[in-house]
Amino acid sequence: MSSLAWIDFDEAERQRAQRIMALFQERETRDELGLGAIRDSIADHLFPGTSTIQTRLRYMLFIPWLYRALEKREVPEAQLRTEARDTEIRLADALKAGGESNGIIGRDAGPRLQRLPSSVYWAGLGAWGIRVFPGSLDSLFVALRGRGRSRGASSGEDALADTQTPAVWNPALPQMPGDLLESAVFRLTTDEAQFLIDRLIASQPTALLTMLAREGIDADCDYIWTHPHLSAFPSAARRLVQHGEVFSHVMHGAALLYNLALSELRQRDDWIEDYRARLKAWRDELDTGAVRAWSLDDFWNVVEHPAHAVRPAAKRFVSEWRDLVLAGTEQVISAPAARRLVEERERRLKISQSRYANHAVRDRWTGASGADRLSFRWAQAKSHLRDLAHAE
Repeated sequence: MSSLAWIDFDEAERQRAQRIMALFQERETRDELGLGAIRDSIADHLFPGTSTIQTRLRYMLFIPWLYRALEKREVPEAQLRTEARDTEIRLADALKAGGESNGIIGRDAGPRLQRLPSSVYWAGLGAWGIRVFPGSLDSLFVALRGRGRSRGASSGEDALADTQTPAVWNPALPQMPGDLLESAVFRLTTDEAQFLIDRLIASQPTALLTMLAREGIDADCDYIWTHPHLSAFPSAARRLVQHGEVFSHVMHGAALLYNLALSELRQRDDWIEDYRARLKAWRDELDTGAVRAWSLDDFWNVVEHPAHAVRPAAKRFVSEWRDLVLAGTEQVISAPAARRLVEERERRLKISQSRYANHAVRDRWTGASGADRLSFRWAQAKSHLRDLAHAE
């Protein structure tokens, strides 16, 4: 059994490790060919604070409301953690009681829930300026325990502790409904929606998500580059979206070829037929003129993000795959050079866990790994924008 661990001496690195571990379970983050840093850089530029496992926007308020109530509890840390977990599970029941069905985290798992809403939304709460406490959820429990201890000190010590205890939530946070844990709904009030928009404007002023939220734009399209208001996007955002469209389409071919190769190794004729059909559709839809005009130098400049380091090997893989595509999409599916490029990339990344090399790992493969086209979390951003637009 493999595991991931880190030395706990740097809070920022600890949070980074937690985010990495959370990514392993997110559907769009299946990163078989090492393109995750590029994908996440684009997504974080366009839609900061989002995650592929987020569901509904009002969780951005549910979590602060529940934890602000818990802050008043003068109990040991272990009990505080237990009460926080129980409260989040009760929230799922309250949402069901309020008539909600889709988007409830823990709807079916109940007390067995492993990933609590707080862990799903914690990073987003910080990115949007709703959470002003700088640490992880674990460090919040430690801080609250210390705050509880300070109440038992003398008045002078207590006053000093209060000045040293950091704030947790934005002071403009709307009031929690009194019956939240009895009956809850996902629909935002207009005041709640405005609070969230204000936080985006203050914390992420240049993000496309902020512009769409501020303008109340709610559009139903599969990809951000098919948005009906694309021409009205700020120039920097429109430039990044156009880069993202080409990157998503070009590299989708490599992902499909990887899945086809594994299907052939597994000798699954049904999977082989499906991936050959999908590769043909990819080839037919690809705009080779746009690929030829695609400037990789400009692409690497615009996707650069402080939270994601794109390694030279990833850049080289994208460049070499693009060259193969431009040499002729007809040959990409069967060309030994294309298959070799994909296989070598996966082998270098996975080493002993490579599905090409490890029969046991390959035999556990269920027929699809990163086979969907990258959308850079547009589905989650679209859902959040819809929640804002439908506030009442």
